[in-house]
Amino acid sequence: MLRLFNVYIPTSVVALLISEVILLFTCYIVAASFRMSTDLEVFFLYGTGLIGTSTVVASVVVGMYFQDLYTQFRIRSRIVLIQQVCLAIGVAFLIQAIMNYISPGLLLPRWVMLYGSGLALIFIPLWRYFYGMAVTQSLVVQKVLFVGTNNLVQQLAVECNDSPELGLRCIGFVDDPSDTNLEGGEILGPLSELKTIVEEQKPDRIIVGLGERRGRLPVNDLLELRFSGIPIQQAGTMFEETFARITTQELRPSDLIFTGGLGPRQSSVRFQTIYSFLIGLVMLILLSPVMLVVAILVKLTSKGPVFYRQTRMGMDDKPFTVYKFRSMRVDAEAKSGAVWATKNDPRITPIGKWLRKLRFDELPQLINVIRGDMSMVGPRPERPEFTKTLSQQIPFYRQRTCVKPGVTGWAQINYKYGDTIEDTIAKLEYDLYYIKHLSLQLDLYIIFSTIKTVLTARGAQ
Repeated sequence: MLRLFNVYIPTSVVALLISEVILLFTCYIVAASFRMSTDLEVFFLYGTGLIGTSTVVASVVVGMYFQDLYTQFRIRSRIVLIQQVCLAIGVAFLIQAIMNYISPGLLLPRWVMLYGSGLALIFIPLWRYFYGMAVTQSLVVQKVLFVGTNNLVQQLAVECNDSPELGLRCIGFVDDPSDTNLEGGEILGPLSELKTIVEEQKPDRIIVGLGERRGRLPVNDLLELRFSGIPIQQAGTMFEETFARITTQELRPSDLIFTGGLGPRQSSVRFQTIYSFLIGLVMLILLSPVMLVVAILVKLTSKGPVFYRQTRMGMDDKPFTVYKFRSMRVDAEAKSGAVWATKNDPRITPIGKWLRKLRFDELPQLINVIRGDMSMVGPRPERPEFTKTLSQQIPFYRQRTCVKPGVTGWAQINYKYGDTIEDTIAKLEYDLYYIKHLSLQLDLYIIFSTIKTVLTARGAQ
């Protein structure tokens, strides 16, 4: 696993990205060699060829990223893969058409673009197919032995077996016999035989995840194994690296108090305030025409004010007024009171449905960013009624308010619709991960991914 932008990414996925960038450059260079009479060295090194080709390659890669083709390299359907590559190349043609009006001199020659794209359409799917086979067969797979059988390690075992790009394989569990139906593997023996099982199975890594550690954790055996050179991790650490969340199942108050890495660095929080203001100001200026159109549509399609004002909880539980484009009826909560929005909520107006899908209803929150109530990125601001209830039901829920809430966030781009306690816990785990790794690079990654979410119409609730 490599850590880029404060996100853990499988090495095999990074290698796939780099190899496809090289392959795309090769396709357009080969096309240029066949279709151009100009010397290639002059065209690429002294002309606009390198910039033009780089723009096309970047457009194709972004198009593939927006279709989740770098989430994993396992091919589910060859036909779907070809369609996705076609769409990504279509994005490159669209960018070329736009550049024709902005900077025609940076365009690739027409026939180079056509021939290079044709080669890319052939060789990218082929490369994906052979890369997947080669990596699956030759990837250096680490054998993972789990000590314990709690729900956390079972999730990790299943993920190891289902995601070959991780380069991990579960060889089983070590725990005292139980009647629980296990997912991802089988019990190889009791805790008392841990050293014997390790000698037989020769694992590359041991992950400890016992449901109840007191009196059960084989401390002496684990110490000997650790000093023999076998890496040993807590299940929570591996869970964070694998799922980009901090599990609350094994999180204890002492972890938050004595472990300095879990809380936000004050220098990062102060720096975030500065660049959030600048980004928010620029985006408000650039998106003001869009906001004007949205305001007119809201006014024309339903009765009531254009903007929706509501009290939300900000940093350190300080209330503030959040601004959004109204996407619900004016009397949406007249009878029910404060309730969570749900998928296909009948209170949402017809235009509001599209505003939420495209996240345009969130645009007025840029005003909150400029005022200092919010940041561009952070946990979702919650209503006081819900915050009070959820803080009583969910451990560590209040800790998410140690940073400013955001217009978008790590939980919003990683988690589905949800209106249950279980969904809220999952989102909290993403928020805790974000708070731990808060940084400019992670914020930029989230903003870029939010653009992907908007363009693919994966709206938030």
